[in-house]
Amino acid sequence: MNVPDDVRRFVRAAGPEHTPVQERMAEFAAEHRFPNIGPEAGGVLRTLARLTGAGTVFEFGSGFGYSASWFLRGGADHVVLTELDDDELDQGREFLADAGLADRCSFEGGDALDTVDRYDGPFDVVLVDHHKEGYCDALEAATPKLREGGVVVADNVMRGPIDFDAVLAHLEGEPEAIDADDEPSRAIADYLDTVCHDDRFETVALPVGSGLAVSTKVA
Repeated sequence: MNVPDDVRRFVRAAGPEHTPVQERMAEFAAEHRFPNIGPEAGGVLRTLARLTGAGTVFEFGSGFGYSASWFLRGGADHVVLTELDDDELDQGREFLADAGLADRCSFEGGDALDTVDRYDGPFDVVLVDHHKEGYCDALEAATPKLREGGVVVADNVMRGPIDFDAVLAHLEGEPEAIDADDEPSRAIADYLDTVCHDDRFETVALPVGSGLAVSTKVA
């Protein structure tokens, strides 16, 4: 994703600042080379929580709680964090406790697709940010529990473990553009094909962070 440097700087300068705990989270991510969504995309999550009047947010993949902190800053009543790595989940619990936000969170270890089965919903916002090959499964599992007017946000649709040019060519009508062994790019393309052609959703791609696909449930 080739966003001009001046545009990137403009979006960053006009975007939200970190809280002290989020600043520590960002430093932790940099130290451990852990990818997180960054403040520009975080600001989008905060806005979506605010616009939907979010009661419950469900995250497929939470890392150490950075994205959850943005939903909570947007006024979400409750965020369900899921994470396979117990150490990351414990770190998230610690960060969010330090921020005074842990009492509005559920911390769920294990596979998010197993966890979501235990929640009835309705969800107001769903974040899809775990292994790319699971994006379509996450959408299928979450959609019946997402209220009308709710939003699904998928991260890494433009950057990360994917070939941006190949995914773009696929979206523009070149079905053979993605290498057969490039599973992350194929998974993102499949997700976008699925959600963009689902009459229950209206979808827009936002070139912030690593690229967000924002899909509103309209039916």
